Amino acid sequence: MIPTATEDRRELAERAGRDLEDASASDILRWAVETFGPRFCVTSSMEDAVVAHLASRVAPGVDVVFLDTGYHFPETIGTRDAVAAVMDVNVITLTPRRTVAEQDAEHGPRLHDRDPDLCCALRKVEPLERGLAGYDAWATGLRREESPTRANTPVVGWDERRRKVKVSPIARWTQDDVDAYVAEHGVLTNPLLQDGYASIGCAPCTRRVAAGEDARAGRWAGRGKTECGLHG
Repeated sequence: MIPTATEDRRELAERAGRDLEDASASDILRWAVETFGPRFCVTSSMEDAVVAHLASRVAPGVDVVFLDTGYHFPETIGTRDAVAAVMDVNVITLTPRRTVAEQDAEHGPRLHDRDPDLCCALRKVEPLERGLAGYDAWATGLRREESPTRANTPVVGWDERRRKVKVSPIARWTQDDVDAYVAEHGVLTNPLLQDGYASIGCAPCTRRVAAGEDARAGRWAGRGKTECGLHG
C-alpha cells in the first residue's frame, strides 16, 4: 500500500535510503516499483538511457519523463526518439508553458546568458514540477562522483520541494560502472558523449570538458552555476 501522508512517505524514504545503501541498482528500482507502482516514474535527460534501461527490465512499460526545453542539441532529441522506439518504456515529453519565441518576447532574447537561473526555472523546474504531479516517487541518474554538489546523493531520499520520494539507483556508480553497463547491454547513449561532452544539457549552456575537469564543468561554464535547480 502506497503511504499517503507526507510524513509517512518522508520516513519511508529515509529508512529506505539507509536499508538500500548497499543494494544493487536493480534492487533499488524494484523496491520503488513494488512500493509505488504506476505512481513511480523515471526521469531522463537523454544523456544516456542507463536508468531507463535498468527500470525497463524491472517494470516493462515504465514511464520515462523527458524535459524538452526547446534548447536541446539535435542529438539529445534523437536519443529520446531512439529510446522510445527500441526500449520497453513509455516516454513522456514535458514542455515549458512558453515557447522559446514567446519567452524571448516576454523576457528578451538569450535569457540563458543574462539570467540562467530564471531560464532554468521557466524551462526546467516548473515543467518538471507540473509533470511529476501525478507521481509519488521519481528516479534520477544522479551519481556521487559527478561533482562535489552531488557527493552526498542518497540512493533513496526525500525531495522536500516536491514532497516526493527521490530515487537515485546509480548514485554509487562510477563512470567505469556506467561504461561497463552500457557496453554489456548495448544501451543507447547520446552521441555527444563521444565528442568531448561529459554532461549534456541545453546547447547554449553546455560545452566540452577539458582533461581533468569534473563531468559537470561543461555546464554553465564561467557563470558560477553548477545545477539547474531540478536537484537542489
